[in-house]
Amino acid sequence: MYGRDPWGGPLEINTADSATDDDRSRNLNDLDRAALSRPLDETQQSWLLGPTEQKKKKYVDLGCIIVSRQIFVWTVGTLVAAALLAGFITLIVKTVPRHHPKSPPPDNYTLALHKALKFFNAQKSGKLPKHNNVSWRGNSGLQDGKGETGSFYKDLVGGYYDAGDTIKFNFPMAYAMTMLSWSVIEYSAKYEAAGELTHVKELIKWGTDYFLKTFNSTADSIDDLVSQVGSGNTDDGNTDPNDHYCWMRPEDMDYKRPVTTCNGGCSDLAAEMAAALASASIVFKDNKEYSKKLVHGAKTVYQFGRTRRGRYSAGTAESSKFYNSSMYWDEFIWGGAWLYYATGNVTYLNLITQPTMAKHAGAFWGGPYYGVFSWDNKLAGAQLLLSRLRLFLSPGYPYEEILRTFHNQTSIVMCSYLPVFNKFNRTNGGLIELNHGAPQPLQYSVNAAFLATLYSDYLDAADTPGWYCGPNFYSTSVLRDFARSQIDYVLGKNPRKMSYVVGFGTKYPKHVHHRGASIPKNKVKYNCKGGWKWRDSKKPNPNTIEGAMVAGPDKRDGFRDVRMNYNYTEPTLAGNAGLVAALVALSGEAEATGKIDKNTIFSAVPPLFPTPPPPPAPWKP
Repeated sequence: MYGRDPWGGPLEINTADSATDDDRSRNLNDLDRAALSRPLDETQQSWLLGPTEQKKKKYVDLGCIIVSRQIFVWTVGTLVAAALLAGFITLIVKTVPRHHPKSPPPDNYTLALHKALKFFNAQKSGKLPKHNNVSWRGNSGLQDGKGETGSFYKDLVGGYYDAGDTIKFNFPMAYAMTMLSWSVIEYSAKYEAAGELTHVKELIKWGTDYFLKTFNSTADSIDDLVSQVGSGNTDDGNTDPNDHYCWMRPEDMDYKRPVTTCNGGCSDLAAEMAAALASASIVFKDNKEYSKKLVHGAKTVYQFGRTRRGRYSAGTAESSKFYNSSMYWDEFIWGGAWLYYATGNVTYLNLITQPTMAKHAGAFWGGPYYGVFSWDNKLAGAQLLLSRLRLFLSPGYPYEEILRTFHNQTSIVMCSYLPVFNKFNRTNGGLIELNHGAPQPLQYSVNAAFLATLYSDYLDAADTPGWYCGPNFYSTSVLRDFARSQIDYVLGKNPRKMSYVVGFGTKYPKHVHHRGASIPKNKVKYNCKGGWKWRDSKKPNPNTIEGAMVAGPDKRDGFRDVRMNYNYTEPTLAGNAGLVAALVALSGEAEATGKIDKNTIFSAVPPLFPTPPPPPAPWKP
């Protein structure tokens, strides 16, 4: 028997069931309770109850996925809130003034570098630029070299005064410009990090512009060269007004300033000037026209020095009293090396790597002054400069043997700087006595500091951890420790606790032997002897010549801050050039502003392919 299920579908009733009515009644009651306890879906409820108010859906169909309405609302709300928050933060960031984190303060070497460069601004001769930044200096020497009938020069305005006087000695001036150029070529990144690259290049150009006036720089060959402007001869009680007898501000000079020339026998001066022009041509390689002019002048003046042999200070030359040159062979190597780097012409390399050239320059002599780099002797610098060629380009035969000799000699010089060796004495305060206790020691110690730092940077760049002194190996850090010890001494770490760089620190010389710094700029013109009262005054200089490194202490670390004692208190171009080079080499180590520039110096050098050595002689039985 079949009945109809009110929920849809058949309901079978088994008539053969033997259950009693009571049992069936009991079973139906159980079914009713089960049916009532089961939840009904919406369709079933609509059948029983009829139409009802539609409930809000709990899910949202997004097409590709169905999500809970509650989750969907929370997600959208969170995204909107995050967008509003991000917009608000962006608005605050754009409207609130920005405060960049402060960079670490510059180290002492960088601080001293700023001042040491400023000394060159104070030494300028000629019509000064508006940005010269030395308030007590003005135009001077505007008549230098003018009115000389039949001369090979038009005028000699410009350049730098040498020291506390107003003479322009071209020999040490050329050395100073070469040193500045060398430091820029090696450490341009450090100059730029210190904000001084433009400044130092302007200082170099001020010197090279003047040098191009001192000979016919457009000619291929010359017969004359200017060696000096001004005079300082006071021998035999000479009272003629000149740059040493008079004590006047440069701006007030009214006496005749003679020009000294040489037309033969000035090989050292000519080769040093070639070094200055050639090295500067690398500094200004991006200014092709000016660089080309410098190279041409360097080649011309170097050839003049090679053909007209002799020392510029020989005989009765006044320069022998102030800047006497001991030889010219070291300048031949020095100037030739710079010309090779500036031109890439192997003729210069062939010349300076001749063993006879090195022998004449004293590369194998030794002696008490071997390794002392200065305005007079360039051998130590030239050997280091050519060791660079071997370390980074390795030109091979036929240059390898002499370049290896230069490299070995450079290593020996570096060993001699170390305190464990007894080549040079040291003061109790730690200053190396490269001039063996003679006056004015600082110019030599800062040069050694520069060479030591540069050599350590060469070795680091060549992935060489150090060098040998006999059987003992020393790391490059030893060289930097030596360099720091010497420069720290100059900057105040000495028994007198005094900085020998004017304006650096709180205690420094106040009676510097310097005409311009010792006479006030008060619109009063003091004549030749009228300025003597300022020379002899016990009062500090009215003008601070910032950055001037004075001559330095004696061999007992003693120092007398007396204006008239130039062996203690006079600064020089050559001394400050070495100081600048050492300072930039040591600067910026904490900020990791880079080491040397390996490649710029080789810009003009063509690829070198080692020439094979000649074959052995045929065997004969």
